[in-house]
Amino acid sequence: MAKNAAESGGISSALKKYLITGVLVWLPIAVTVWVITYIVSASDRLFQLLPLKWQPANLIGFNIPGLGVIVAVAVLFATGLFAANMLGRQIIAVWDNMLGRIPVVKSIYSSVKKVSESLFSDNSRSFKTPVLVPFPQPGIWTIAFVSGSLADAVGRSLDNGEEYLSVYVPTTPNPTGGYYVMVKKSDVRELDMSVDDALKYVISLGMVMPEDRSAKALPDAQKPSEHPAGQE
Repeated sequence: MAKNAAESGGISSALKKYLITGVLVWLPIAVTVWVITYIVSASDRLFQLLPLKWQPANLIGFNIPGLGVIVAVAVLFATGLFAANMLGRQIIAVWDNMLGRIPVVKSIYSSVKKVSESLFSDNSRSFKTPVLVPFPQPGIWTIAFVSGSLADAVGRSLDNGEEYLSVYVPTTPNPTGGYYVMVKKSDVRELDMSVDDALKYVISLGMVMPEDRSAKALPDAQKPSEHPAGQE
């Protein structure tokens, strides 16, 4: 009886092990295929905005999956070329000025434009520097990303001889939600880690280990103190 129970337990354990292994193999594949399929289908649905006679299915007689993605990439590339020359910059400036005069629209448009410029600008440190910060209290550390310097009005209110940095603390496992905090520069430790590695580490709850690199203080920073972020 004991032997049969042991064999049954061994078979059950093996089945569980192989089932979990199978899930770990197929889950990322299924999610990746689902995401790509969603992007392609969403891009193809953009053609429904065109008049019926101009839609590809009516022009050539059949649908081409992924055509929307190709067209979207081509439009973005052409827009980039147009915006890079003198005439394009002048037209875009006129467009920005026009939208900047419309109530409500100007708030949304200008905010999105500034955020996108900060995220994609090659000259900015925004979201390009993974750091360690004491959050939510001293002695507890979390990964964050430097998002820029403080606004002048905020900096004057915090002027106590200390330099502060604006950082974004992502939540786990969904990094699109998080906290914007202002931290003393002396309390911040820069990580010798890429943004991709830091995001993977956060999203995986610390289970996907990045390359073994060290944390270091930011330039001209003092040894991290035991004070919480933004407090004495």
